[in-house]
Amino acid sequence: MKKIFYILIFFSLFYQFKAQQDPQFNLYQFNPLIINPAYAGARDGLSVVANVRNQWVGIDGAPKTNLLSVHSPILNKNVGVGLTIINDRMGPRNMIGAYGNFAYILKLNNKYKLSMGLNAGYNRFQFNYSAIQFKNTDAATNNLSDFNRGALDINSGLYLKSNSFFMGLSVTHIKANKIFEFELNDTISNEKSVISYRLRTHTFFTLGKSFVINENVVFAPTILLRTSSGNGGNLDLNFNFFLYKKLWLGLFIRGPYGPGFLMQYYVNQKFKVGYSFDMGLRDARKLGPSHEITIGFDFLNNKAKIISPRFL
Repeated sequence: MKKIFYILIFFSLFYQFKAQQDPQFNLYQFNPLIINPAYAGARDGLSVVANVRNQWVGIDGAPKTNLLSVHSPILNKNVGVGLTIINDRMGPRNMIGAYGNFAYILKLNNKYKLSMGLNAGYNRFQFNYSAIQFKNTDAATNNLSDFNRGALDINSGLYLKSNSFFMGLSVTHIKANKIFEFELNDTISNEKSVISYRLRTHTFFTLGKSFVINENVVFAPTILLRTSSGNGGNLDLNFNFFLYKKLWLGLFIRGPYGPGFLMQYYVNQKFKVGYSFDMGLRDARKLGPSHEITIGFDFLNNKAKIISPRFL
């Protein structure tokens, strides 16, 4: 067993790490389409957002994610459509995915809208095992080779909102596809080990409410609960402030990982930029800091509320 020890440790940490199979974003509340397809069309106009996240900077093979989302309402704003493109890299795995988003927007009354969303797409996984440096090289490690796999993926969600409130529930990887499974054989010791990688179903629950303190200050706490099938979950608790109708500032705690900071600034009515920083506590601090940047463009009609106490 010693001859394949390091392979087993690598796969157990890499593929089974809790809540890390789906990319993790701190700025989700400024672009919920990242985690919930029901958000498509909720901006009341064409919205384009790019996200870049570098997690645990300084660690070789740490997660790096790039995402571009475009969405807009159509058909008298009763339907939302969009496109999401994502590239997520971690260790020897590189994933590129493209999704089409669809949401039906139901106006419950003059205050609330309920959206029901679905997106479907195709993921291409590339596993570059030749880039791994094993401490011990033996017959088992020599059996590993680079390869590509593709898989269809389906996600769904619900999103309830008003100008000062939102609540969302979404489920990703409904089909939970098995990407690969193969057997490692150590010809020296005749020991075998099965290595597999399957997409896990993830659930995201979000909730937020804004409170107007005065004309220049809005307090907007939010929560995000992530769960992953078979691996439990974690909770983000955010304390955000919207200042002078131009600047979002926030602090958050991610249990049990640690704290973080976020901001978003409206350069003008169409252009906004955001940044987030987080660092773990205690043993998690050894992983290093994480940085996230978002750039967004909104092309809303003249009647839309560009800057308001809402999260959109």
